[in-house]
Amino acid sequence: MIIIIAIVVLIWTLYLYSTQGYDYWKKKGVKYEKPYPFVGSTSRIFLQKQSITQYVTAIYRRYPEEKMVGYYYSSKKSLVIRDPDLIKRVLMTDFNKFYLRAINPHKKVEPMLKNLFFADGDLWKLLRQRMTPAFTSGKLKAMFPLIVERTERLQTAAAARLGSEVDVRDLMARYTTDFIGACGFGLDTDSISDETSTFRKLGKRIFTFSIREGVINFLKIFAPELFKNLHFLAPEIERNTVALVKSIMEQRDYKPSGRNDFIDLLLELKEKGKIVGESIETRNLDGTPDIVELEMDELLMAAQVFIFFTAGFETSSSATSYTLHQLALHPDQQARCQLEIDDVLTRYDGKLCYDAVKEMQYLHMCFKEGMRLFPSLGYLIRKSAESYQFPGTDVTIDKGTGIMIPLQGIHTDPKYFKDPESFIPERFNPENLKNIMKNTYLPFGEGPRACIGERLGLMQSLAGLAALLHRFTVAPSKNTRVKPLTDPTSNIVQSVKGGIPLALTLRS
Repeated sequence: MIIIIAIVVLIWTLYLYSTQGYDYWKKKGVKYEKPYPFVGSTSRIFLQKQSITQYVTAIYRRYPEEKMVGYYYSSKKSLVIRDPDLIKRVLMTDFNKFYLRAINPHKKVEPMLKNLFFADGDLWKLLRQRMTPAFTSGKLKAMFPLIVERTERLQTAAAARLGSEVDVRDLMARYTTDFIGACGFGLDTDSISDETSTFRKLGKRIFTFSIREGVINFLKIFAPELFKNLHFLAPEIERNTVALVKSIMEQRDYKPSGRNDFIDLLLELKEKGKIVGESIETRNLDGTPDIVELEMDELLMAAQVFIFFTAGFETSSSATSYTLHQLALHPDQQARCQLEIDDVLTRYDGKLCYDAVKEMQYLHMCFKEGMRLFPSLGYLIRKSAESYQFPGTDVTIDKGTGIMIPLQGIHTDPKYFKDPESFIPERFNPENLKNIMKNTYLPFGEGPRACIGERLGLMQSLAGLAALLHRFTVAPSKNTRVKPLTDPTSNIVQSVKGGIPLALTLRS
């Protein structure tokens, strides 16, 4: 009897704990998704029946007249921002109130997440300050010969698949992995032709959202302090990444090797000594920012290499394969792309190079339209660093409130894009850009936390597309879906369930 009473008391206590604050959005006068004990409004996310992108997109479309909509991610109070003016406030105008990414539920951050994407506060600011010079045009040009070598392998791999259905999602993932191996690690990984490549396996594992990740995600959101020592990343991912980076650095005697890859750039940054800058988190008594510093040690460098790999791998391969899918369904636009590629390359002796890719304007327009229809990051996430009242509203949120900006929903809203589900590259003709409302097209984010590798990602993606379309034509195959299915288990980055099957034919 005592045991039964204890169980009942425990369940009741957990119920009260899990439902506290569920009247928050009602008190604020904000429309919201109904919450349930323990899981809040997001049971389908925790059950892996719906991705986060699918969830916030559905909210965006259910409340067309609202500027913002509340929901509860387990016990965490969150807000979907629908209004472009308020989006600008969050990402740019009032960035100092929303500099937190909000992915880490507590201050103790596991080693591999101490990187530019996941880090918050002073750690993020100092890393961004030191690493921004690593992505200049000069650095990109120096890396481009490595990209060209990988595009040639991509053409060879595509030629070997003629006559059979090809999963271009997998093909472009292999190309991207090979590129990252060369430009990130100075390694010749040959992921394009070698299925057992260590890099290919690592890429697949990172973006396989297993039951383990789902359970840990729930526990860390439900009771962050109690489960703060649990790591989001599987132990083998952290172990393999650190071992790989350490071995490469040891081979280079912890000095730049002249390869112009990402590890060389990190070693150059380390040679500059401690990173010193003004704090974004704390201030002195006179109101001036504190001075903070950061040592670029081996583990911190491994974390930056990890995000270089993960951010580049999934986003680029997703965006390029989806663009190919759209071009396969729209042969007229594909033919125009191919004519432009042919024309540009004749001016460069038939050779792909940095300047040639920059001239391929229509290809770039097609790629932008592909990213509009299926942005790799289907949402942007922030967290309020202090209480904040949204201008033009009566809504004031507390410090620590999660903010979601639903890119997939905004990108496909007929209010901002006429005939939004159609593939119309001409939207991004330089003459038409003025017709796109500000803060409604944000595939790389915006403001101080916009993607630092945007130009590198664009160059690598456009080079891969140009190389493939120069030699081949893509067309629908027997298993091609007009609208590919989004994987409901995908987390931060969207992915397609079942790949993107197409047919490749050699151009005459």
